[in-house]
Amino acid sequence: MTTLEADQLFKVFGRKPDDAVDRLRGGVDREVLRAEGTTAAVVDASFHVEPGEIFVVMGLSGSGKSTLLRMLNGLTRPTSGRVLFGGQNLTTLPDKELRAVRSRRISMVFQHFALFPHRSVLENAGYGLQVQQVPREERDRRAAEALRLVSLEGWEQSWPDELSGGMQQRVGLARALATDADLLLMDESFSALDPLIRREMQDQLLEIQHNLRKSIVFITHDLNEAMRLGDRIAVMRDGRIVQQGTPAEIVLAPADDYVAAFVEDVDRDRVLGRASQSAATTAGGTAMESADAEGSR
Repeated sequence: MTTLEADQLFKVFGRKPDDAVDRLRGGVDREVLRAEGTTAAVVDASFHVEPGEIFVVMGLSGSGKSTLLRMLNGLTRPTSGRVLFGGQNLTTLPDKELRAVRSRRISMVFQHFALFPHRSVLENAGYGLQVQQVPREERDRRAAEALRLVSLEGWEQSWPDELSGGMQQRVGLARALATDADLLLMDESFSALDPLIRREMQDQLLEIQHNLRKSIVFITHDLNEAMRLGDRIAVMRDGRIVQQGTPAEIVLAPADDYVAAFVEDVDRDRVLGRASQSAATTAGGTAMESADAEGSR
């Protein structure tokens, strides 16, 4: 079963949003609506996320990617469409049940660190567990383990202002991991960091993903980051998803001139090398599974 499915999502702000959705479905350009005082932030977005996959949504500022992300956990209710999570329709859940899903099964890592300055690193990492009313001893144990995963062992009793920006973002990631949520939503989580620290955080995420195999939706405006992290990528423009595919598929077969211009400066050898390595890993895993099956007969 897919972890997450977005099904024909629309988000319209302004007058007569339902009417605007009907007009968009009929082919009206969103600039026509904008001239009337209505903003179509997301238009007919559909995709799915498989278990253990990093799905990257990439686009320039104003493309609708952050609004799309906020619809995935119900922070923003769609004007039309559905969000299915583990087979459950989140768009029809009452607020109380939706908050329970957000507190236990979906974690979010924000662009800005959103740490509590009056709480220690350990207390910040365990905050989601505190919301769940997990007992203090277990909360501290799980928070400490999450901090170890992000290489902050030994910093548990420090204060946020004693940490660098990269370390603070690691605390934010640890807070998301501590709840053991099924799905991580990451909204431009590394964009506030300088390039070197950003690269280190990307490495950290890939290492964690190798061990934990979480389902992740990662928002970015940085193409190189998308190509490095994403198992699959959705490219957004003007509220619409204009192409979905693996990094290699998007580089080798861009859907239109917009995507082609986006990827023209990408290091193709690196992208294709990653695709070859991934295919070899998959093939090796399949061969081992076959051998195990043969040996068990």
